[in-house]
Amino acid sequence: MGFFNFFSKRKINEQPEHIDVSSVEEVENTLESEPQEEYIPINHCEKESSIIEEPSINEEIAEKEFDKLEELGVYDPKLELSHYKFPTFSLLNEIKADADLEIIEPFRLIEILDSFGVRIKSITKNIGAIITVFEIVPEPGVKISTLRRLEEDIAIALSTPGVSITPIPERGTIGIVVPNKHPQILSLESVLNTDNFRHSSAELAIAIGRTMTNDVFIFDLCKMPHLLVAGATGQGKSVGLNVMISSLLYKKHPAELKLVLIDPRVVEFNTYLPIQNHFLAKLPDTEKAVVTEFRDAVNMLESLVIEMNNRYDLFAKSNTRDIKEYNNKFVLRKLNSVRGHKYMPYIVVVIDEFADLLIFDDAKLSSSLNILASKAHTVGIHMIISTQRPSAKIITGSIKANFPSRLTFKVASSTDSRIILDESGAEQLVGRGDALFSYGGKAIRIQVPYIGTGDIENITSFIGKQQGYPSAYYLPEYVETYGYFSSSSIDLSDKDPLFEEAARLIVIHQQGSTSLIQRKFSIGYNRAGRLMDQLEAAGIVGSIQGSAAREVYIQDEYQLEQILDSLK
Repeated sequence: MGFFNFFSKRKINEQPEHIDVSSVEEVENTLESEPQEEYIPINHCEKESSIIEEPSINEEIAEKEFDKLEELGVYDPKLELSHYKFPTFSLLNEIKADADLEIIEPFRLIEILDSFGVRIKSITKNIGAIITVFEIVPEPGVKISTLRRLEEDIAIALSTPGVSITPIPERGTIGIVVPNKHPQILSLESVLNTDNFRHSSAELAIAIGRTMTNDVFIFDLCKMPHLLVAGATGQGKSVGLNVMISSLLYKKHPAELKLVLIDPRVVEFNTYLPIQNHFLAKLPDTEKAVVTEFRDAVNMLESLVIEMNNRYDLFAKSNTRDIKEYNNKFVLRKLNSVRGHKYMPYIVVVIDEFADLLIFDDAKLSSSLNILASKAHTVGIHMIISTQRPSAKIITGSIKANFPSRLTFKVASSTDSRIILDESGAEQLVGRGDALFSYGGKAIRIQVPYIGTGDIENITSFIGKQQGYPSAYYLPEYVETYGYFSSSSIDLSDKDPLFEEAARLIVIHQQGSTSLIQRKFSIGYNRAGRLMDQLEAAGIVGSIQGSAAREVYIQDEYQLEQILDSLK
């Protein structure tokens, strides 16, 4: 079956021994640093601030400003929310394990194996929440293939379904996995409130559960660099997404992380709205930061492509190769904000049931998804997408190539398992959060903890009551076109009532910006975008140029009035 690592003798909620990481500051500590400079929040107050344009820079002024910045010392991105407190583990409900699990005793398994002619040297029982693993050392000459042929016979003898056998090469043992008759719930608190997670030095540390040796399993999303989550309905996908989001909220400061939540089914991510001004990102002129409509999802992904390209431009200007190197330079004042440089938070895009988006067969959405999956991780944009439809039409070759990391819950058949993992095994999982995590051709069986709506509300309420930024994190504006029309097909006989005023505004300011129209006339983003398309059709401004403002073709008001008269 290609997977390994097993539950130890420890109780379900017992903390594992310390694994791997160096000691860092407790996440519950309050950041008490004193302000060293007047701080102007970047990308929170001005909607157009996230759009990188090429302003004319006075080199002498830029150098003077750069000298002033160097005198201020190290830049602190957390300064504006310097008193932010991380969520405490007491916000999570503690779930106690049942004292009577009715676990099969080792001698019973020894008798069954002996009846089939299989002799063993030793056996160890490792109890987990959903399964119990019997780790055996067979006598010389016993083949694993022989044991695997006995899976169904052992299951019948034990009166339990789903028995599986897998080798554990690094320990020189063979694991016999037996589902518990009375499955328990693994609490998120028992996973997060551990030294492994608290002291993890990973950039985007996510504690997704416990391995079959009962150790907390933590992965760094930055190294994945994207994650595909799949499984049948009701097997734990949505709970897994909430566990991953909660892990990030427990480890990252609002200045370091922004979440893009896309929820086509509407009901999953609304509980995160209280932290909109702390952790969520959105498009200008949208009321809610949680995306639920298809067209808004397309706009969001297109905007993220613009954000990705903007970041690559800044990397080129700063001679840096990735977000970590870039931010280190910025913190050390080696980059000048006068030249457009800014501190970059990580952006994690979470899409629940992306198959619901693909049914529209929209070329823009597929293109944006593939572009982000292939290039965005270098600039700190990472994706977690989930689906309950493990078909070749949904999980395409492109998705599989760009999402090497997979988290798979129970599926209906080995065919579904092979589509997701490229191997069978997921069909033998027992449900209730039992999952396989696959990375680099290796699958690890883990138990994903449970987090309820009450836990999420406790976390978001704790964060939401603290001081936040003036607004959510604004991504670059994206003008909605979708290829339904070209500038030549727009009927200028049905112009917007604000058309002439908008034209004069653009010509006076010589700036073809949708945000300028939106702000000056206090109108919605979509209406401002339609006005800009009409101005393009009239020959007043040029076409879209990525994140930059449109070129203004008309240089004076007299020429503009002639055009307006001709359109009456």
